[in-house]
Amino acid sequence: MTRPLRATAVGAIAAVWAFAVNAQTYPERPIRVIVPIAAGSVTDVIMRATASELAPRLGQPFVIENRGGASGIPGAQACAQAAPDGYTLCLVYHNTLSINPLLFNQLPYDPERDFTLITNLYLLIEALFVNSSLNVNTAAELKAYAQAHPSTLNYGTLGPGSNPEMFLKWMNQTWNVNIVGIPYRGGGPIAQALVAGELQVAKMGLGNFLGLLGTGKIKPLAVAAARRSVLVPEIPTLAEAGIDFPPFGWWGLAAPRGVPQPIVDRLNTEFVTLYREAKFVEYLEKQAVLPAPGTPAEFLQFLKRDRQDAEFLIRISNQSREDYKPQ
Repeated sequence: MTRPLRATAVGAIAAVWAFAVNAQTYPERPIRVIVPIAAGSVTDVIMRATASELAPRLGQPFVIENRGGASGIPGAQACAQAAPDGYTLCLVYHNTLSINPLLFNQLPYDPERDFTLITNLYLLIEALFVNSSLNVNTAAELKAYAQAHPSTLNYGTLGPGSNPEMFLKWMNQTWNVNIVGIPYRGGGPIAQALVAGELQVAKMGLGNFLGLLGTGKIKPLAVAAARRSVLVPEIPTLAEAGIDFPPFGWWGLAAPRGVPQPIVDRLNTEFVTLYREAKFVEYLEKQAVLPAPGTPAEFLQFLKRDRQDAEFLIRISNQSREDYKPQ
């Protein structure tokens, strides 16, 4: 072996050895978690509860970094560009890995190559809400109101290409109405805006609204799930309410591409164990989400199916592809 080749081989062996040592002692400092949605949203609340549970088990705290808005693109970009050392994790969701690649040209990240999948976390139960001042009690009544009062209803979205935005386009086209979309950085701000009357309509994760139901200022019309939620059992599903728009929403955990496999395995074990513990499962269900942890391979198979579902949603909402423009 020549001297340059020998040096290269030694360097590669040293790098592998260093990764192995680091994985054995991981983590040695706080772990950053990029959450691509606003603080106070149900996903943010769940991640903070997760961090509180896992910090003692891993021996290091988690630092939550909220990067909301623009359909999760800034958060995904920050994750993809971070060092693959296990000290930056990111929450990913249906927009990050399934919808955005189908809607945007010039994304600042590659959903296929820039991430290391760790585990899916949970499925969302979403709900269609209105401000109580509208005096509508069903989806059919909302449709009639929107037809009779064009351009007077504001609806919260997470920006172009987001699932709420697609539902808005579906309503406007299918109902022949003109409800106005207003972008926000997360479900928490949307729920607060609905209570305040800045918005009249919203469809987000049910967990964002549960603590506000007692105000009497908002009203659920339907839940986006295969069956009724035990949290609001009197509220019909979208299908029961006559809305032919499929339930769609999930959150998972990833890291930048290239994180050493032993670190991925450790993180997967810790997150999956927590998300299967009876006490934490009960907590998650009270946030209106369904825990769905598993292996990275299972997450990958889930994504393959999810991307097919995303194509269907884009077709029925008649979304057109466009260039991504950083905000």
